[in-house]
Amino acid sequence: MDAEAMRKGAVIGAGTMGHGIAQVLAMHGMAVSLYDPDPKALERARSSVRSNLDKGVEKGKLSS
Repeated sequence: MDAEAMRKGAVIGAGTMGHGIAQVLAMHGMAVSLYDPDPKALERARSSVRSNLDKGVEKGKLSS
Protein backbone atom coordinates (compact mmCIF):
# COMPACT_ATOMS: atom_id res chain seq x y z
CA MET A 1 0.00 0.00 0.00
CA ASP A 2 1.22 3.47 -0.91
CA ALA A 3 2.02 5.47 2.24
CA GLU A 4 0.40 8.56 0.73
CA ALA A 5 -2.87 6.64 0.35
CA MET A 6 -3.09 6.06 4.10
CA ARG A 7 -5.26 8.75 5.67
CA LYS A 8 -6.64 7.07 8.78
CA GLY A 9 -5.11 4.96 11.50
CA ALA A 10 -6.20 3.18 14.64
CA VAL A 11 -4.11 2.26 17.65
CA ILE A 12 -5.25 -0.31 20.20
CA GLY A 13 -3.90 0.49 23.66
CA ALA A 14 -3.27 3.95 25.07
CA GLY A 15 -0.13 3.10 27.05
CA THR A 16 3.26 4.67 26.44
CA MET A 17 3.85 2.94 23.13
CA GLY A 18 0.27 3.27 21.90
CA HIS A 19 -0.08 6.97 22.49
CA GLY A 20 3.39 7.55 21.08
CA ILE A 21 2.42 5.79 17.85
CA ALA A 22 -0.85 7.74 17.71
CA GLN A 23 1.07 11.00 18.15
CA VAL A 24 3.50 10.21 15.33
CA LEU A 25 0.66 9.25 12.98
CA ALA A 26 -1.23 12.46 13.79
CA MET A 27 1.89 14.56 13.31
CA HIS A 28 2.13 13.11 9.80
CA GLY A 29 -1.38 14.20 8.91
CA MET A 30 -3.35 11.06 9.60
CA ALA A 31 -6.69 10.97 11.39
CA VAL A 32 -6.09 8.67 14.36
CA SER A 33 -8.45 6.76 16.63
CA LEU A 34 -6.96 5.58 19.91
CA TYR A 35 -8.76 2.76 21.69
CA ASP A 36 -8.36 1.48 25.24
CA PRO A 37 -10.90 -0.15 27.56
CA ASP A 38 -9.76 2.10 30.42
CA PRO A 39 -11.11 5.67 30.08
CA LYS A 40 -8.44 6.91 32.48
CA ALA A 41 -5.72 5.53 30.19
CA LEU A 42 -7.22 7.46 27.28
CA GLU A 43 -7.26 10.67 29.30
CA ARG A 44 -3.63 10.15 30.39
CA ALA A 45 -2.69 9.52 26.76
CA ARG A 46 -4.48 12.68 25.58
CA SER A 47 -2.76 14.72 28.30
CA SER A 48 0.66 13.26 27.50
CA VAL A 49 0.35 13.85 23.75
CA ARG A 50 -0.81 17.44 24.33
CA SER A 51 2.12 18.02 26.71
CA ASN A 52 4.61 16.52 24.23
CA LEU A 53 3.30 18.72 21.42
CA ASP A 54 3.33 21.84 23.60
CA LYS A 55 6.96 21.15 24.55
CA GLY A 56 7.85 20.70 20.86
CA VAL A 57 6.31 24.09 20.07
CA GLU A 58 8.10 25.74 23.02
CA LYS A 59 11.45 24.37 21.81
CA GLY A 60 10.77 25.50 18.25
CA LYS A 61 10.74 21.96 16.88
CA LEU A 62 7.05 22.12 15.94
CA SER A 63 4.82 24.90 14.74
CA SER A 64 1.55 25.49 16.51
